[in-house]
Amino acid sequence: MATRDIYETGFDEDVQTESNANQCPECDGRVTTNSVETICEDCGLVIHEQRIDHGPEWRTHDQDQRKRTGAPLTAARHDRGLSTEIGRWKDANGNELSGRKRQRLSRMRREQTRGRFQSKAERNLAHGLGEVRRIASVLELSGSVRDQACQLFRSAQTEDLLRGRSIEAIAAASIYGACRCNGHSRLLDDVVDAARVEQSRVANAYKTLNTELGLPTQPVRPSEFIPRLASELDVPAYIRQRARRLAEQSESSGAASGVKPSGFAAACLYKAGREEGRWLTQAEVAEVASVTATTIRSHRDTLNELAV
Repeated sequence: MATRDIYETGFDEDVQTESNANQCPECDGRVTTNSVETICEDCGLVIHEQRIDHGPEWRTHDQDQRKRTGAPLTAARHDRGLSTEIGRWKDANGNELSGRKRQRLSRMRREQTRGRFQSKAERNLAHGLGEVRRIASVLELSGSVRDQACQLFRSAQTEDLLRGRSIEAIAAASIYGACRCNGHSRLLDDVVDAARVEQSRVANAYKTLNTELGLPTQPVRPSEFIPRLASELDVPAYIRQRARRLAEQSESSGAASGVKPSGFAAACLYKAGREEGRWLTQAEVAEVASVTATTIRSHRDTLNELAV
């Protein structure tokens, strides 16, 4: 028996086609079929309508309303989120599993773990993306920045930039590069504290990513660090506004060029606090900015010379 006698011949659901075998029962006009319905082009009669919704069905996570499509694709997983997770103690309905079924699931998880990675490169990708997700969670970054960092790590592996460098350093550099591309006021020290690698390795890895991949990073301005440092120092809003004006005027005059932006922002907060009667010490503003008190005094003298 031929295959065409067993399976019914269908049509392409995404392409509009003409049905020459059938004609409109009302006016004998031309009949066309698309992904939704079969209609007559002459009189507009709907001959047949598709009852199956081929689009996604996003629903809530209620017990009575389950979603059919599953989780969306994500760049934060090495397999784009298409892998299957095998449960441990309960089934899909929430019922407890027997001891025999738990042993069976344990054997299935072991076999799935063994066949999860097809190559060493895929294993390294999974480890690196897991490290990127961990650092992003510690720094409380948004999902979009995390996904950009994961995509940056993928690009680094594609360009063979992991050779001779640790995966943790490239992961931390990807996080820092994503923050720089999005204009977030994150210090390299913050990323290093959350990472499991030395600062020199992260700095070298970021320099490699920036050079080889051509990251669209912009110079970080001291005014971008004012809200964060002011929040850590717990200063009032009027001191924060005065420090931001000092930083913006210094940026426009070029006095803030070539300096560490966090240190210059701390000096602006120190000068604004002195002017408004809030006596911030040089030691505490230097600590939150990860600079020395000498740097604060040097930038303070620069601000006094500008008379802003």
